[in-house]
Amino acid sequence: MTFSTTMTTDFRPAMIRRLATLLLLLLPLVACAQSSSSAAPVEGEDYAVINAQPWQPQKGKIEVVEVFAYWCPHCAEFEPHVQTWQAKLPKDVKFSYLSAAFESEDNFSRAFFAAEQLGVLRKTHAALFHAVHDSGTVPKSRPSVDELASFYSQQGVDAAKLKAAMASPAVDAKMEKARTFLLSVNLQGTPSLIINGKYRVDGKSPDDTLKIADYLIAKERAAAGKQP
Repeated sequence: MTFSTTMTTDFRPAMIRRLATLLLLLLPLVACAQSSSSAAPVEGEDYAVINAQPWQPQKGKIEVVEVFAYWCPHCAEFEPHVQTWQAKLPKDVKFSYLSAAFESEDNFSRAFFAAEQLGVLRKTHAALFHAVHDSGTVPKSRPSVDELASFYSQQGVDAAKLKAAMASPAVDAKMEKARTFLLSVNLQGTPSLIINGKYRVDGKSPDDTLKIADYLIAKERAAAGKQP
């Protein structure tokens, strides 16, 4: 059976009309999706207002703190993203890491503060994530002081100095201060970004988290009367 020329000629305009109608119906949905993807972050969904105090405030600086845990796989995934991001931050933004030190027996947190005290945090931070999550040379769960000292010695840090710093009153004080801060920001999980002690970012992915942080940094800059 073959279709006549008249039937084919009638069929095509009808299909075109149907397609045009379908496109007209879809356009509002596309516009809505685009609007949603570019919409400003929403309080209660993308971030929380916490009204705490900054971790280590500096006059004229907007503070961004990443609360993390070395055993946390999401923190390990986030680390390369945040490294790239923080390298591009404006000069009026102060970025710092903070180990989620809820327990005084948390050796990961003690090692973090000890490394900070000894001035070796910058060169050991990413390496410890690698040792825990990639090479497996440091246990994920409750590593001993000796196991952590061994890791740091491989990074060129004196093991005896690291152990002494971990047990020092200065680190005890930092552990207590960190716990107080974490309770004040109502930490929900790691990694988490805290902006100026006022906002906790609740992003759904590394990129989403950093976009929300950019928005809140701009919000703080505007509140202080600074130029974008």
